[in-house]
Amino acid sequence: MAIEYLGLDSINGPLVVLEGIQDAAYDDIVEFVVEREEHKLGRIIEMYENKAVIQVFESTANMSLDNTHTKLTGHAMELPLAPEILGRTFDGIGRPIDGLGEINYVVKRDVNGLPMNPVSREYPRNFIQTGVSAIDALTTLIRGQKLPIFSGDGLPHDQLAAQIVRQASLKTEEEEEFGIVFAAMGVKHDVADYFKRTFEESGVLDHVTMFLNLADDPVVERLITPKVALTAAEYLAFDLGMHILVVMTDMTSYCEALREVSASKQEIPSRKGYPGYLYSDLASLYERAGILADKPGSVTQIPILTMPNDDITHPIPDLTGYITEGQIVLDRSLEGKSIYPPINVLPSLSRLMKDGIGKGFTREDHQDVANQLFASYSRVTDARSLASVIGEDELSDIDKKYIEFGNKFEREFIGQEKDESRSIEETLEKAWELLRILPRHELDRIDTELLNQYYKVGR
Repeated sequence: MAIEYLGLDSINGPLVVLEGIQDAAYDDIVEFVVEREEHKLGRIIEMYENKAVIQVFESTANMSLDNTHTKLTGHAMELPLAPEILGRTFDGIGRPIDGLGEINYVVKRDVNGLPMNPVSREYPRNFIQTGVSAIDALTTLIRGQKLPIFSGDGLPHDQLAAQIVRQASLKTEEEEEFGIVFAAMGVKHDVADYFKRTFEESGVLDHVTMFLNLADDPVVERLITPKVALTAAEYLAFDLGMHILVVMTDMTSYCEALREVSASKQEIPSRKGYPGYLYSDLASLYERAGILADKPGSVTQIPILTMPNDDITHPIPDLTGYITEGQIVLDRSLEGKSIYPPINVLPSLSRLMKDGIGKGFTREDHQDVANQLFASYSRVTDARSLASVIGEDELSDIDKKYIEFGNKFEREFIGQEKDESRSIEETLEKAWELLRILPRHELDRIDTELLNQYYKVGR
């Protein structure tokens, strides 16, 4: 039964305190009525005996201690869900903002979700094709995986995210439904408009569900947005049997919102002012990716974060790297060469890649080609370092070949157009074109049978 209270005991930024409450629990949703007309939402984030600390999702500027009615709903935040959420756009807490009306929901789900039983998880194995060569060949995205993109301020992670949403598809002969859940946190209005316009113009909006938390939206709402998006993804995957790719940008905005609210609660800070529970909080989001053995569908995650000062040891990328299964790293020096997407393949990796590529998944030569590209590009770095000391003209013939390979690898393999989608076959053929620049005896990471089949000059 919902209980109403008149007045508040204190207000501190986005937090309000209410005393004398009964039958309330942590994470319960609270409804406020200000001046008998304006409605706001909040949630209980701390409980002390009969006192509750409530996080208000909107501004508390017009709230005072005696003009506010508080109603305890007795349940956590729930998201109304139905198959029609595909193709729709919502705000950060799941309210429709596309002018198409409310959702005629089939079910409501707690946005906090339920933890996946590790015993019931299936090992991720199938390949998701993004159409981006540097990802598909070298840091392959596997269905059910969580593979973050580490970026920096000013790098084109928004364009890459939009391209992945436009181009992502299942690489399978079976007819399986595929969908995208896109969550944006703390983005500017022009960035939100860019995503909406891009999806509409490319015709993919009908299988994309968008959740947009804008930069001028309440910071507390930002903490709910990824939970709402993942709840929608779990419904589409495990109730409707779809394979869902969740793209979340920018996780740094989420973590900064967490730090701001933690400071308002006067909690003891940890590294760089972030709360000590940042790791477990991020894990509660990232671990909602996966495949369940007894249910159809899957949830795959690509969280995108901007590294403050391009520092990969910063707490946000550092902790994210511990939880997730690899990372894709964007590089400022490649961006300076006008290479898009500026993916630095050497620090990038996909820990589940080996189990979702090769014969029966992509192509039998995929793993060997990837290993050779990594090894050869590493040699390019050594050759460039030597050339910076003695000059390129003084390099040996083989080092000059590696310099040529490196330049073409960056321009033609890593680099591609923002609307260019390459199949895995096209990506691997392009890799072989580049590997033929090098003498055959340098390709020591590829099986002899595969070399005999694919290493033919002028093939």
